[in-house]
Amino acid sequence: MSGLFGYLIFRALWGFAGILPEPVMRHLGRGAGYLMWLIHRKRRVMAQRHQRRIQGPEVDARRASLRVFANYGRYYAEVFWMRPRRRRRVIEQAQVEGLSILHEAVAAPAGIVLAVGHLGNWEAAGLKAASEGARVLAVAEALANERIVRWFVEMRAMMDIDIVLTGRGSRATDALVECLEGGGTVALLCDRDLKRSGIPVTLFGEETTMPAGPISLACRTGATVLPVGVYFREKEGHRCHIHPPLELPAEGTFEERVGEGTRRLAVALEGLIREAPEQWLVVVPNWPSDREAP
Repeated sequence: MSGLFGYLIFRALWGFAGILPEPVMRHLGRGAGYLMWLIHRKRRVMAQRHQRRIQGPEVDARRASLRVFANYGRYYAEVFWMRPRRRRRVIEQAQVEGLSILHEAVAAPAGIVLAVGHLGNWEAAGLKAASEGARVLAVAEALANERIVRWFVEMRAMMDIDIVLTGRGSRATDALVECLEGGGTVALLCDRDLKRSGIPVTLFGEETTMPAGPISLACRTGATVLPVGVYFREKEGHRCHIHPPLELPAEGTFEERVGEGTRRLAVALEGLIREAPEQWLVVVPNWPSDREAP
């Protein structure tokens, strides 16, 4: 969506969702996801391909893809529902596995790279991380619709997530490096290589690429890399799983270290996705063979 019309739609959804009780918001979000499952055939088929990769050919891919869309609807409903007055509730209802790992990384002088997949509501994880002393700097694309971009930046600020925008003339990498060298925390989505120019990896038994950013930043700054999975709980609230620090190679050229580190990250990411495959909210091509599929 572009222009004023698109922005007004976002604002209307934000206003409507904000007045709803949490259970109603959650159920309406899932219902909207079911509707999108019916409408978007290509994305429905793609979600089924992904679920077969993750869960195996014996999975009921149709049912699994429906649950993926329901979770996607819940994610957007929660984004539109969020308000400053609800911050405490979101924090209190977020369970964390491996919290001591985060605390140890915060106490260390080096910065932290949180390598996050498109799992559950990753925005809620930013708010929980900030409450534990690790306020996050994240990256967002500078879309053509500046009003929507400003709205998303404001929304993420409510979740204690600072944003650096990419785009023409952007110095996003410099900002991320500065944050890490100052002992700060950076969160990067790492499971989709939008530019298709990343590091070759094997993910769920098939070759694809992953962005080099998380490991490249860690190799440049000495930051600790923590793979993180975020999951919806059955009713309200979220569960975060903080993976132990990724062991990065100490020898080899910079390119070799980034390549091997990214392949190790792919293994960790596989494990996090397998914890809740139907909460992996990727419904677009993610492997080269996806782009060749009918």
